[in-house]
Amino acid sequence: MPPETTAPGGALAGVKVLDLSRVLAGPWATQMLGDLGAEVLKIEQPGQGDDTRRWGPPALADDSGDSAYYLCANRNKRSLAIDLAQPKGADLIRRLAAQSDVLVENFRVGGLAKYGLDYASLSAINPRLVYCSITGFGQDGPYKDKGGYDFLIQAMGGLMSVTGEADGTPMKVGVPIVDLFTGTYATVAILAALRHRDVTGQGQHVDCALLDTQLAMLSNQASNWLNGGTVPVRRGNDHPNIVPYRDYETADGAIVVALGNDRQFRDFLRVLGLSDLGDDPRFASVALRSEHREALHAHLAPAVAQWGSDDLVAAMEAAKLPAGKVAGLPEIFADPQVAHRKNVQAMARADGTPLQVVGFPAKLSETPASYDRAPPRAGADTREALAGALGLSQDALDALVAAGVIA
Repeated sequence: MPPETTAPGGALAGVKVLDLSRVLAGPWATQMLGDLGAEVLKIEQPGQGDDTRRWGPPALADDSGDSAYYLCANRNKRSLAIDLAQPKGADLIRRLAAQSDVLVENFRVGGLAKYGLDYASLSAINPRLVYCSITGFGQDGPYKDKGGYDFLIQAMGGLMSVTGEADGTPMKVGVPIVDLFTGTYATVAILAALRHRDVTGQGQHVDCALLDTQLAMLSNQASNWLNGGTVPVRRGNDHPNIVPYRDYETADGAIVVALGNDRQFRDFLRVLGLSDLGDDPRFASVALRSEHREALHAHLAPAVAQWGSDDLVAAMEAAKLPAGKVAGLPEIFADPQVAHRKNVQAMARADGTPLQVVGFPAKLSETPASYDRAPPRAGADTREALAGALGLSQDALDALVAAGVIA
């Protein structure tokens, strides 16, 4: 028999996702699922919506007031305004969950149990359901009842201890990286759970915690401590192990030099006219350069400062050495590589309001990501989605609106 082919609409076409999350980690995960073809229903509180809708300025140039922040994580979804705190609202969620493949939520631990929307309750209705919970510290342990936020976890989880200048204060990363990584890990885990479900018929509970993700993100720094007994410290843009691997001031700006081996180091010295340094025993290996990094920097910095950024980057590229200028967002989004790769996608809301989003980064040859739905207005799809999914009549929908269950 010929191999099965993916249905039109993406690799995840036919997968139904119920999104009870808000802010960033959860919406980031469900947006990725939507990009890959899943049908995502975003459940929002009537009259309030996702918290990030109000995290502006800047905001979209229409009368919604939706912030640019909200727009980054909510495309390829439909928005349903349902008050799940009301019994009829919770019942609507249960009925949607009964026909869903995935549910994503980021309520506090146990927060959905009082509405009968916890994993135990919903898996009894739909044993095939993959139920993903995203919290600060996980579903168990002494911190399970604590609230978790990206900035807090960056501090508690060790990331800020290795971020910032050596003589400065601990710094957070310039984007909410723990939320983003948690959303990405959640997506990977959801896809793994769907694979298991398709083989066994059994769903499962996926427990994702910001702190757990933060620890995994420490990667080489964690290993330096766990296996080398070295307590990492802040080094600014210096790498803890590889030298030279940092930014350098040029005559007209700054570039980043990222050299991972001895051959690249010697070639870099030749570009700078410092070949004799290659014979200095202090700089003969990665380990020795790391030990004597300040002495090496004292030689390299003044040599680099004599170059213009473009000229030095061109000379290094000619020598097949990795280098690049330090760019701001206006520069990188005007870069020809970004344009060629179609990293920015133009979209428009139903009313024609235009917007732009940064697309899904992986390029799939057979099932590429799609951008079919702009981030929706709050509750824009409530009636249509409930009528289609649950077969509710207009009279029934009117009654729910009158009762404040939906909007």
